[in-house]
Amino acid sequence: MTPALRISEEVAAAQADGRAVVAMESTIFSGLGLPSPANVDCLERCEAAIRRRGAVPALTAVLDGVGVVGVSGSETERVLAGSAKVAARDLPHAVAGSLGVGVTTVSATVTLAAAAGISVFATGGIGGVHRGAAVSGDVSHDLVALSRHPVVTVSAGAKAFLDLPATLEYLETLGVPVVGWGTDRFPAFYTRDSGVGVPATVSSGAEVAAMLTAARALGHPGGVLVANPIPEDDELDPARIDAALGAALAEVEKRDLRGPAVTPLVLAAIAEATAGDSVPANLALAENNAIVATEIATAIVAGGA
Repeated sequence: MTPALRISEEVAAAQADGRAVVAMESTIFSGLGLPSPANVDCLERCEAAIRRRGAVPALTAVLDGVGVVGVSGSETERVLAGSAKVAARDLPHAVAGSLGVGVTTVSATVTLAAAAGISVFATGGIGGVHRGAAVSGDVSHDLVALSRHPVVTVSAGAKAFLDLPATLEYLETLGVPVVGWGTDRFPAFYTRDSGVGVPATVSSGAEVAAMLTAARALGHPGGVLVANPIPEDDELDPARIDAALGAALAEVEKRDLRGPAVTPLVLAAIAEATAGDSVPANLALAENNAIVATEIATAIVAGGA
């Protein structure tokens, strides 16, 4: 029987040697996340940022019915061209049904990272509570996955089109610690301040490593969300983003879209409204998250957590 999970030789060797590993989702690097060739550029920048700091990147995906942690070589091209999005709920069917190529979302990556024994994950922005969720019930499983698995997730907050105050409230309900990286404000992906505060602030990987150690000692079952703002020089104009979001969300309602169908439409609308400026901003924040995640992963390894 084909195993459900495959850890690459490089990742397994790093773990055996006590070196830091940073997991990465694959949706952001596929055409579902960024247009070509920006998706390739983004992957190269994130992997290089991790390697330059002495850690090993572990890109996740589903390939031929196997959850892969550490996609590399010719498999990378398959993932970059992938068009089937796989969340945590989809993993059993994707594996049992021998899905050829599945690009992983935040929830799937957190699940695979935990299964592979990886403590840190870098992404762009997490999913959360959608606007109007009181009626639609549309809440991303990303939040539940963060509460279930002992993985530190580094993101530029949550996707800007979500109900961010409700998202933070839901994380509190689930018991997920949320900390701002050098900030007391929750970022909104393309902008540094969503207008909502965070419960605590950290400024080093060692602080986050200590949090994870304390959580494990106390029997806390889940992970930690590190909200890392987009670099100041790459932040987009909040007024332009708000205007683009308003128009995009109106179109979402008109088409009665829900769940995964919302993100591509909104991202495309923002890219158009910002004359393409959202793409380099996306690359910058993804790379920045990879840098912070590597610092945390390195501190966790150094502390023996």
